[in-house]
Order: sequence, then structure tokens, then C-alpha cells
Amino acid sequence: MTPPRSHPDDDAPRSPLLNLLIVVTLITVVVALWYLIDYYVRGNSEDITWYPPTMPCDLHQEPCEASLGLNARLVLEIEDDLQALEVLPIEVRLEGIEAETVTVEFVGRSMSMGFNRFPLASQGDGRFRGNGQLGACTEAAMPWRAQVIVETAEGRKGSWFDFDIRRRSS
Repeated sequence: MTPPRSHPDDDAPRSPLLNLLIVVTLITVVVALWYLIDYYVRGNSEDITWYPPTMPCDLHQEPCEASLGLNARLVLEIEDDLQALEVLPIEVRLEGIEAETVTVEFVGRSMSMGFNRFPLASQGDGRFRGNGQLGACTEAAMPWRAQVIVETAEGRKGSWFDFDIRRRSS
């Protein structure tokens, strides 16, 4: 029996371009897997009809509102000073729409800050209340988004409100 013949290039080192392409391919696969896992863990938000805020507002100073289609609107109010790691009393008021549940999710706009999803309890008359909390960040200013998701018999509707949290000086 004759030994297998080796190819003359078997012992030659890979070209730098081939090594680069392998690394880029591996990074692409890892990023794709991360997005896939994130999609399944967070849930599919594709079935939410998103409505933009009615006008720019500052949650630090006043309630914010958005239209949820014809004759329906929501108002989000956070009653205390917006700070990381503080319990935040949240109130959502709905007009012209019947909700089964209301949830507020705080999402880091510039980086993932984990799950910050808070279901609110119905108080009757279109009012929903609960407590939330923002995660801590080492950045001097952290941009956040409050996403309000309203579950109705006709489907899920939502809006968002952007705000920033500045780290307190020690």
C-alpha cells in the first residue's frame, strides 16, 4: 500500500488575506447569533404598532404624550426625579382606548442595559400605575428611551419618549 500523497501546499502558511476573511466570517457569525438570541429573549416587537410622540417633551419636567391613532392618546408621567437605581413611580393615562395591560420598558439608546420592563396595574378610568427603575451606568450621561406598550383587543400599540440621565456627582 502506498502512503497518501501530500499536496505541495499542505505545509505552506495561509495568506494574510485568507486569515482576515476567516476572522471577519467568524465575527459575522457571532454577531448574527447575538442578534438572534436577543430577538428571542426580548420577544418580537414586530407586532406592535408604534406611534411617535406628539411633540418633544422632557420627562424630567412634565408628562409626555402620544396619539395612538384616531381619538386615542396616552400620557406618560414619572412622578419623581429621574435617577438611576431609584424607585420611579410611573403613571400612564389612556384616553379613547381600552387597554388590557400596559407595560413600560426602559431601553438604553446607546448600549444594552438589560431587561427593564415594568407592568403597570390598572387603577380604573384609563389609569395604570406601577414602579420602575433605571439601571446604573458608568457613563457621565446615559441616553434612555421609555417605551410604553398598550395591549388592546385590537392588538398592541405603543409609543416612546427619549430622555437622558446624568450621573450624580459624588
